[in-house]
Amino acid sequence: MGKEYQRVLLTVVDPNAIPQKVGELTKENDLWACSRVILKYWILREQGGSAITDKRKEVILVATMLMGTALVPLNATMVAVALTAMANSFDISLASVSWVVTVYLIVMAAVQPIAGKLGDLYGNRFVFMIGLFLMLGASIACVFSFHLIWLIGFRALLAFGGALTAPNANAIIRQTVPPRRLGEIFGILSFGMGLGTAIGPVIGGLVMSIWGWPSIFWVNVPVIVIAIFSTLYLVPKVQKGPSSSLDVSGSLYLAVVFTLANLLVHGQSVWEYIMMGAALLVSLFFFIRRERNAKAPLIDFSLFRNLSFLSANLSILISNFFMYSTILAIPLILEADFALSSEIIGWVVFIFSMTMALCSMLGGYLADRTEKGKLVFCAFLAMVGVSALYIVFFTNHSLAYLIVVLVMAGISRGIGLTSMKVVALEAVRPEMSGIASGIYSTFRYMGSMVASTLVSLLTGSVSLFVVMLFLTFAGVFVSRGIGKTSVSAGPH
Repeated sequence: MGKEYQRVLLTVVDPNAIPQKVGELTKENDLWACSRVILKYWILREQGGSAITDKRKEVILVATMLMGTALVPLNATMVAVALTAMANSFDISLASVSWVVTVYLIVMAAVQPIAGKLGDLYGNRFVFMIGLFLMLGASIACVFSFHLIWLIGFRALLAFGGALTAPNANAIIRQTVPPRRLGEIFGILSFGMGLGTAIGPVIGGLVMSIWGWPSIFWVNVPVIVIAIFSTLYLVPKVQKGPSSSLDVSGSLYLAVVFTLANLLVHGQSVWEYIMMGAALLVSLFFFIRRERNAKAPLIDFSLFRNLSFLSANLSILISNFFMYSTILAIPLILEADFALSSEIIGWVVFIFSMTMALCSMLGGYLADRTEKGKLVFCAFLAMVGVSALYIVFFTNHSLAYLIVVLVMAGISRGIGLTSMKVVALEAVRPEMSGIASGIYSTFRYMGSMVASTLVSLLTGSVSLFVVMLFLTFAGVFVSRGIGKTSVSAGPH
């Protein structure tokens, strides 16, 4: 009878299907297995692991998770149209104020890989709530920042809160939505985050044109307050995962490495370059040593022996560089060369972001029906063409021409995005998908940081787009490694 009970439990994927299974077993007079299934049902209910079947509750759950997670890309792109105003307000250079963007990306890259583990240890809903409260406090503090240092510090806190929300929102959905609907719900969540990226410049430009740059942070407050109450009263508790160690030291070392790398680029003298370079090498050495010795490393370097995994991560790094260079550089060019208002600039950038969001959904559809490596290859070929068209833009300065190029840029970036993520996760064994996802997120934000740094140094120069051309051309060759290996050579 024990084997029959095991067979029954293995066939029960959705806990809410257990009562139906009980009914089937009762008809067969298998009362012993029936009692075991009932016991399993009670355990799942007490742990909060039962899935949501009520359509209204599911809509509320997804809307709540969207409110929390869509703010992450929204806050990354919303400041793009406010950098010049911030620089004028604090009477500093554009290179200095770019740290408002860079610090956000550094913290996101360093914290996201361990945020999911925090949810496993203390509960996903609890950590999601902590992230919302941190974002709320940081948003209000950013409004009243009277110095650049304060603004950078509170932006870092805002990023820390955002890094806690995204992976734990995914975990909450995974544990509460029936398995048969997970693909659809995650697709909605991905589109919501893409939409957050798209409307960021529009909302930022609109509110800034009326109330000034501090008002862009007020946008977060009502959304976060609604999300907090909705999470507190309407989102069910989910069961905690098994205890696992946190590589906090690895996250700190990684943050130091990213910070020193950015400081090195902004060096003013030979001695500064030497000091920052030496400090960067030392920090990188300690980070690598820590990761090789850690029981649960932030980045498992053995995974990079898999060519497909390595290629997917390098692809998202280059792809995100392409996206952030566009989102950060184009508003500055439009303001300097065309004297457009921040509101109009927001709508121009929206064309790129919205095209990208829609094409990412199309890319997800195509990823299930064609070879992913070829899809990424074609995406990079298109990015090479767009980079060349950006360079041509500096010779004619036509706004209509730029809008057409931005549409093409959105298509090229969005079409291969889903394939990169799927390949990165499929290249490892299922039990290592969490680690792989964390590494993928880190590489994504590394591309964003490189873009932020180069935009601050090469603003208004064609050199930025020459670099983009070379990197996207390298992406064409990197994409050829996708699909070469299907199973990771990671630790067994």
